[in-house]
Amino acid sequence: MSEGLGEDTFLTGEIGRTLVTAIQGKNPGDRHTLMTSVKHFALYGAVEGGRDYNSVDMIPQKMFQDYMPPYKTALDAGSGGVMVALNSVNGTPATVDRWLLQDVLRKAWHFTGITARDHGAIKELIKHGVAADPEQAAKMAINAGINMSMSDEYFVKYLPGLIQRGEVSQATLDDAGRHVLNVKYDMGLFRDPYVHLGPAGSDPVDTNAESRLHRAEARQVARASLVLLKNRINTLSLPKQGTLAVVVPLADSKRDIMGSWSAAGRAEQSLTLLEGIRNAVGDKVKVLYARGANITDHQDLIAYLNQYEQTVKVDPRTPQAMIDEAVRTARQADVIIAAVGEAQGS
Repeated sequence: MSEGLGEDTFLTGEIGRTLVTAIQGKNPGDRHTLMTSVKHFALYGAVEGGRDYNSVDMIPQKMFQDYMPPYKTALDAGSGGVMVALNSVNGTPATVDRWLLQDVLRKAWHFTGITARDHGAIKELIKHGVAADPEQAAKMAINAGINMSMSDEYFVKYLPGLIQRGEVSQATLDDAGRHVLNVKYDMGLFRDPYVHLGPAGSDPVDTNAESRLHRAEARQVARASLVLLKNRINTLSLPKQGTLAVVVPLADSKRDIMGSWSAAGRAEQSLTLLEGIRNAVGDKVKVLYARGANITDHQDLIAYLNQYEQTVKVDPRTPQAMIDEAVRTARQADVIIAAVGEAQGS
């Protein structure tokens, strides 16, 4: 799932704990470690309708039984940061939720690290309808407990005036600054601002070298962690014989197989589902492919998904023509694999 580790409360917490201890190590100031940030706090995965940034309405019992434990597990493992979510929680945007940021995070959980708001979250307080303008949004965010602003200049631009007029106290500003400086101190940046960069010449010759992808190790992790929830009439594993049909557009997309937030990924190095199947069966199975449909026919959404590069390719055929092709392909096959999902930028 996008930006999440799963929907099992215990497993998500254990994966979070493992990531924090592996990335931060025993000391976040060591050469090969990084500070982690737990996100998105809170209930980012509980939005209504499964729509990103949508509202969350939830009783406290369910909140603390099902959704909050993984955050706390990762923080108890020592994570130095928390990224605050874009969504609202029971009517209050998380970015200005004092109960969430002060009562739960600081007082109940004794978190002493840094809180950073998510990309655009302070600006979006205006769209949430709780702030009239950027200045009020900045005031509400820092007073609620946001230590660091991300991607905009609202704190830099408006805090001096807010401090001068007494709408934000000097103590509040000092507290936010203290958390930022504490993190830099813990990471060793006062000792050596380049401590995490390494000596000159230590960078790989080719950052995108095939050898750096660790494919064999990644496949082994996948083999060891995959969970089959149901195997109706013993469909799996598929025999390497007969004819196999792969249907739906994402099956042959190198960009989409990398998933969301893969901006630094190189599509030419990825392996599509269709390619993987063909590689696995070789000449023992006849593999057919049909697109079946476009990801979307909404022109504005296509333009949005392709704003940086062409990631969504539109088949000019009519929807009916593509469906007819998929049906013809399926009728020729012994087994049909449907690759269902969203475009990586959706």
